Amino acid sequence: MRATGIVRRIDDLGRIVIPKEIRKTMHIRESDPLEIFTERDGSIILKKYSPIGEMGIAAKQYADAIAASLPHTVCICDQDSVIAAAGPNGKKLIGKMLHEKAEAALQDRKHLIAGRSDSDFTPLVSDFSEEFSAIALSTIIAEGDAIGLMCILSNEGPLTDQDLMITKIGASFLGKQMED
Repeated sequence: MRATGIVRRIDDLGRIVIPKEIRKTMHIRESDPLEIFTERDGSIILKKYSPIGEMGIAAKQYADAIAASLPHTVCICDQDSVIAAAGPNGKKLIGKMLHEKAEAALQDRKHLIAGRSDSDFTPLVSDFSEEFSAIALSTIIAEGDAIGLMCILSNEGPLTDQDLMITKIGASFLGKQMED
């Protein structure tokens, strides 16, 4: 744990304001759920809650199962980062933060397929040196909230409407799993 040097007081309703700089750095937006942890030494830890992240091993197995049938990279993302990936370059993508265009696609609840030269091409992550030639992505929605993305990334040529359908089915399945 590292000190920020920022001190805040709790108001009469028990609220505390998380400074804008910290919210921006930690990618915490208005209405994002935070999980509260306590330590024996009296520390209180706030952690951004990721319902998709809770799936952990199941998300990895799901990505592996789909990637086994495709020559592409399959990724499952929460609102901030790639939490599971399989196929070519899959291991390199796990834990990478989403690109701002991918975050916007999630907030807008998009389903899209695009090649690198298309105007609506959406890079998945910000800091990845490998270039993908195409992306198909669908928003995972659970209980009315956009909670993540299901993506297929191609290193070789365009993706098809069938690839987009796979992301839609995958996103729908994962959303239903989160509701049960």
